[in-house]
Amino acid sequence: MAWHKAFSKAVFNNFNELKAVYSNASIVANSRVIFNIKGNDFRLIVAMDFRRKFAYVIWFGTHKEYDKIDATNVEYEEI
Repeated sequence: MAWHKAFSKAVFNNFNELKAVYSNASIVANSRVIFNIKGNDFRLIVAMDFRRKFAYVIWFGTHKEYDKIDATNVEYEEI
């Protein structure tokens, strides 16, 4: 929740601006950004559209679960 609150208030024009705030973020294919949450206990995959200033969560899970997926192709699933 803390990440969401802070991220929702920010405006990023490109990945370099995002990286300046979230130094642990990594970009992968399909404009997806990987965030390490809670000291790398969790991983968050977010699809970013910097031009439209739009982002949505693709996937969230533990580091162990993250190691079992392909971050470039994992699909959003409704629960």
